[in-house]
Amino acid sequence: MSGVKVVEVKIGRVRGALFEATNAGGQKALIDGPPELGGQGEGVRPMEMVLMGLAGCSALDVIHILEKQQKEPLEDLVVTVKGARADATPAVYTDIALHFEASGPIDAHKFERAVKLSMEKYCSVTRMLEKSATITFSTSLRA
Repeated sequence: MSGVKVVEVKIGRVRGALFEATNAGGQKALIDGPPELGGQGEGVRPMEMVLMGLAGCSALDVIHILEKQQKEPLEDLVVTVKGARADATPAVYTDIALHFEASGPIDAHKFERAVKLSMEKYCSVTRMLEKSATITFSTSLRA
């Protein structure tokens, strides 16, 4: 892996199907399995974390584009993601829909353009997932 940026995370079993994930900076997240494996709903399921990663990646892009490049005063951003999984093993995502809802005195056209740039050009997670899933997105402004 020389010459490339390497990202490392580690997970350790807490109990049952509950794991604690830690990144190189020490930030933590809980990952829990399904009830049939002993999951107790104490953490995020792995495939939910994939959708969270997608939402986080694109949200950071949108914030950067609006605030740094377009000087738009974004007050809040909420990204809702819905994923449909294949009825097979492995149950990969086949369709993913994101909805970006922003608030603040921002231009709707610039907001839509920022989301489009993220989804079609910048978001690394989108680039990976689009190989197996159809990804769509929509936007709205909240007063």
